[in-house]
Amino acid sequence: MDQDTCEIFCYDEAKVNRLKKQLWDDSTEYMAKIFKALADDTRAKIAYSLCLEEELCVCDVANVIGTTVANVSHHLRLLKNLGLAKYRKSGKLVFYSLDDEHVKQLILLAMEHGSEGKHAEAAHDE
Repeated sequence: MDQDTCEIFCYDEAKVNRLKKQLWDDSTEYMAKIFKALADDTRAKIAYSLCLEEELCVCDVANVIGTTVANVSHHLRLLKNLGLAKYRKSGKLVFYSLDDEHVKQLILLAMEHGSEGKHAEAAHDE
């Protein structure tokens, strides 16, 4: 019977120790928060909309994704607090955009990967 567990306690101790140091710093915790924020479908739609347009008013985002301004404001605030989005006010209007190019690339890569996976799944089903 095949086992998917390793019978050796530690094969390459130097690699293990090096990786342990890199995995337990604050950057992995922040990375997890980013992915958790984007794992919500509403926030993913908002973030993707902001990838496609440089800047959007909160009310326009609500219309694009088909929800209320209050709901969009809540999700945009969370994205802003995580450093994924930024805003500017113009009178009573609030305009949001992605915080930087890294965030945009992350979202676009995820969308591309998801699209490739969907096409591969469809081809497999045929």
